[in-house]
Amino acid sequence: MLRLFGLGVALLLSACSGTPIDRYASNTPVFEATEFFNGRLVAHGMLKNFQGEVTRRFVAEIEASWDEAGVGTLDESFEFDDGELQKRVWTLTPDGQGSYTGTAGDVVGPAQLRFSGNALFLEYILRIPFNEGTLDLTVDDRMYLIDDNVLLNESVLKKFGVKVGELVLVIRKEP
Repeated sequence: MLRLFGLGVALLLSACSGTPIDRYASNTPVFEATEFFNGRLVAHGMLKNFQGEVTRRFVAEIEASWDEAGVGTLDESFEFDDGELQKRVWTLTPDGQGSYTGTAGDVVGPAQLRFSGNALFLEYILRIPFNEGTLDLTVDDRMYLIDDNVLLNESVLKKFGVKVGELVLVIRKEP
C-alpha cells in the first residue's frame, strides 16, 4: 500500500514539473536574445484567472536595445483594456555563461534566462499592487520563437505554489 502511495506521489510530482527546456534544443529558429529583442516590438496579450477566464487584455509597446558591453534594455509600456497604464524596464546582463540575468523594478531579485533551441524560460517573483499593499507572485515564463519576427509567451502565475492565473501573449517585431 505504501509503495502504491509513493508511486502515486511520484507520478503527481512528475506531472507538475513541466517540460524541461532541453527538449527544445533542436528546434529552430534558434532564439538569440540580441537579435529578437532589438528595436521596436509590440505585444498583444491577455490575463486569465485561476479558472482560465480572461480577466484583462493589453497591448504593450517595447523598445529593445543593447549597449557595447552587451547589456540589454527592454522598455515596456502596457495599456490595459480598462485604461490602466503600466511600465516595466528589464535590464538583461550577460552572465558569462552565454545567457543573461534579468532585473526590473517590480521583480524581486534576479531572473535567470535559460535558452535552448527556439525556447527561452525564466522564473521570477513579480511584485504587484494588491488592495492597500503588494502581492508577490512566482512567474514561470516560457517563450517560443515561431519565426524571426514572432514570439509566443505563456506564463503561469503562482502564490504559495498554487496557480492563481495565466498570461498569454504574442510579441511581434515591428519593421
